[in-house]
Amino acid sequence: MKIRVMSENLANKIAAGEVVEKCASVVKELVENAIDASSTHIKVNLEDGGLKKIEVIDDGSGMDRDDACLAFARHATSKIYKDDDLYFIETLGFRGEALASIASVSEVNMLTCSGEVGTHIHIKGGVMDKVEDAQARVGTTITITNLFYNTPARLKYLKSEVTEANNCIRYIEKLALSKPDIAFTLTNNDRVAVKSSGSGNLLKCIHEIYGLNTSSNMLEIVASDDDFEISGFVSKPSVLKKNRNHLNTIVNGRVVRNNEINRAINDAYNTYKHEGFYPVVVIQIETDPTLIDVNIHPTKQDIKISKIENLEKLLYNTIKKALYDNLLVPNALVDESLNNVNTDFDEFRYIASNVNDATIIQTKLDFTEPKEIKDISADKNAELKTLNLYPVGQVHGTYIIAEDENSMYILDQHAAHERVNYEMIKKKFHDSEVTITDMLVPLSIELSTSDYNTFMENKSVLDELGFKIEEFGINTIIIKSHPTWLTKNFEGDNLKSIVDLVISSGKNFNKDKFLDSLAKMVSCKMSVKANEHLSFAEMDKLLKDLVKCDNPYNCCHGRPSIMRFSSYELEKMFKRVI
Repeated sequence: MKIRVMSENLANKIAAGEVVEKCASVVKELVENAIDASSTHIKVNLEDGGLKKIEVIDDGSGMDRDDACLAFARHATSKIYKDDDLYFIETLGFRGEALASIASVSEVNMLTCSGEVGTHIHIKGGVMDKVEDAQARVGTTITITNLFYNTPARLKYLKSEVTEANNCIRYIEKLALSKPDIAFTLTNNDRVAVKSSGSGNLLKCIHEIYGLNTSSNMLEIVASDDDFEISGFVSKPSVLKKNRNHLNTIVNGRVVRNNEINRAINDAYNTYKHEGFYPVVVIQIETDPTLIDVNIHPTKQDIKISKIENLEKLLYNTIKKALYDNLLVPNALVDESLNNVNTDFDEFRYIASNVNDATIIQTKLDFTEPKEIKDISADKNAELKTLNLYPVGQVHGTYIIAEDENSMYILDQHAAHERVNYEMIKKKFHDSEVTITDMLVPLSIELSTSDYNTFMENKSVLDELGFKIEEFGINTIIIKSHPTWLTKNFEGDNLKSIVDLVISSGKNFNKDKFLDSLAKMVSCKMSVKANEHLSFAEMDKLLKDLVKCDNPYNCCHGRPSIMRFSSYELEKMFKRVI
């Protein structure tokens, strides 16, 4: 007989490979159980990043002796009981695998109590060898030691102490942001690494996790449609990170990773940041549990969402509006007192001055409940229209110095011109009539067979824009006409780049994204470059064109196009005022 039923302990060890990958996996499962037990204070104590010991202490409902013993059985859970419960999951845990898997590859001590008598349980390698009465402290304490001691193949894949600790810290930070009403504390070797107050205020929690510089540069968002409600905070373009770790998305109270959601958020920042940089966001999404499926991976972090297109649109439009409504000309200087501010977030926050006042204002922090986004586009446009700038000169052939009655301005001439060209080209895309010009010498481009097929499949989008492109022999195309918005003397390079852009879009061709990428690429190539000297007439025209733009504050790649020095700041620099 070759086929046998494996032992329960062996099955648990196999399951542990999916549920328990690293120390952070253990922390995640234990802390989520504590949250499901209605805890208000959760403390995680690590030794050597969790490699030596992981201890989770909560003040939740606890368990009696029978439940405590049964909790380590495989598929034992208090979260769901029947098939239909899978479609209405409102707890973080529900699979009933975590404790059994963890216990099978480590040594576990658990103290728990739900009433007058506590219970102590000791398990080693999945074998329960001690169950006894213990102190009656309501809540649960679980201590994990010797992780993977009996599975050396997995033990060797654990990372260094620093890496394992950082993974744990990062996840607790996300949990704290998802549950601002719960106080979290994480220590590593008795040093506090994460601490949140459990105040219930999300902005305060953002400060406790990311600090004052980030929390004071967050924009509040609130929006909803028929299926989804979203709320939270997104960072201004001045606060960007080099990785996606700060994209915090919470669906029905669960921290999740979802590529579609992250892509929608990133696309909303498309023209406000450099490629490879990402915003800080904490977005809470509420929806009917029947629209999501969390039962697709043992970690329960990746989920499927029905009507994801509606959610992507809601996120994109809401974030885009918040960014647009809050864009103002940035002040070039920050008051020196900001370097020595009182960082007690409950008491004070420092905010930058508005356009007409360069002083730094110290105010009480507003911890009121979230409100609808205020539409300040009228005020922003009013500020924009009042900028009557006069060119003064040019520095290093790259920066234009300008002034108005109250301030001095420095413009990056390439970024400013790129913004002007970008918005001009985007408007041309939507013109009902397309004006084209014939090329004096048609441009032929030879492609590989695969590139040729890809280009011809998506060529229609260029036809709609006014390009006249025909087949010209084997795997070769010839371009005879193009729209007039392609700047003279730049046609050749632009046309080759446009063909490459169509090909690089490949099978996942998206017309809107392609047109935006096209506008960015062409506007960059046709804009005045650094170290290129301009006449006063050219500088004056660029200033007038810039202030007419819908968003004159940065180029289409996110770099600032204009900075402001108020009269007060100039006088302070030269000690005319104290």
